[in-house]
Amino acid sequence: LYCIWGGGSAINNPESGSPQGGRGTHSAPPPPACTMTEVSSDVFGKLPDGRPVERFTLRSRWVTLRVLSLGGIVSSLESGDRHGNMADMVLGFDNLQGYINKHPYFGAVVGRVANRIAKGKFSIDGKEYQLPINNGPNSIHGGLKGFDKVLWTPEVLSNGVRFSMTSADGEEGYPGELKVWVTYILDGAILAINYKAQTTKTTPINLTNHSYFNLAGNGFPNIYDHEVSIEAKNYLPVDMTSIPTGEIASVENTRFDFKKPVVLGNRIPNELAGGFDHNFCLNCSKQRSPCARVYHQPSGRLLQIETTQPGVQFYTANFLDGSLKGKGGAMYPKHSAFCLETQNWPDAVNKVRREEGKEIMNILCLFFFVV
Repeated sequence: LYCIWGGGSAINNPESGSPQGGRGTHSAPPPPACTMTEVSSDVFGKLPDGRPVERFTLRSRWVTLRVLSLGGIVSSLESGDRHGNMADMVLGFDNLQGYINKHPYFGAVVGRVANRIAKGKFSIDGKEYQLPINNGPNSIHGGLKGFDKVLWTPEVLSNGVRFSMTSADGEEGYPGELKVWVTYILDGAILAINYKAQTTKTTPINLTNHSYFNLAGNGFPNIYDHEVSIEAKNYLPVDMTSIPTGEIASVENTRFDFKKPVVLGNRIPNELAGGFDHNFCLNCSKQRSPCARVYHQPSGRLLQIETTQPGVQFYTANFLDGSLKGKGGAMYPKHSAFCLETQNWPDAVNKVRREEGKEIMNILCLFFFVV
């Protein structure tokens, strides 16, 4: 299964046009011949104010995706193992109330800025902006009401669905009105998620998807039998509040070295009991490059990721504690899933020189194989 996702990240200037993700060429073997994609929808539930939340199902011969109009949430992603048995590979809930309640961004579109901003502060053109504090002393994932909590407007396409929303100037403390479009396309065995954003003022933007994966299937208790490799020579050490210290450190001879495949059970809980929640520094290039690979030997499922983004946040669900009742009654304990969030570096708005007046295009590609 070949799976292509698109994402966008930038500090946008209204003069620069609209950054957008798209489909690019790839070096993997060609996908099977395209077949018709079945697109259907139903009402997943209603918000407390009575507005309906729609669930869209995109189904082909190889993959079935379900995505909600609430938060653009990927609520289900199914593919087969080496024996042809289908399994749902992402964590989530069976009903809407689970997503209305506080949860750790299961499957959601995260923005306006994914990851953390130190003390919720940044400056643009000499003006300081203060964001809501919602993660220790910092701001994370767009604030108190990020894009994951927005009811997006859907538009059904012949082989997918497009969601749109507008974030008002000043919303969650960010400058500029921001229009965002997220498009999910399933074409045979290719899944594309394209992000497009347009702003009226210079503003930080860092969009990503926050799906929690377990290649064994939803409900398996841990990911210790997953084999991970990450194409990164450096990572960002963090302080006690998970803000990068400013150092770009080599992974060589450290527990952060994933250049060669590592079985997670050999790193956690033995070497790093808390797990990983770190940004790995990728080859910063306009060309899409390999990013990460995850293999689950018992099922044969293999996930391969490519991106044009400068970083990937590798997170091993360290803050899950078994208190959430997920799909099929599953309890989600610590280390029961992983996230690979391709994005800009955490707190980049305060640490990285901004480029303005240019069109920004970033692409994230996820390839699913069976080995």
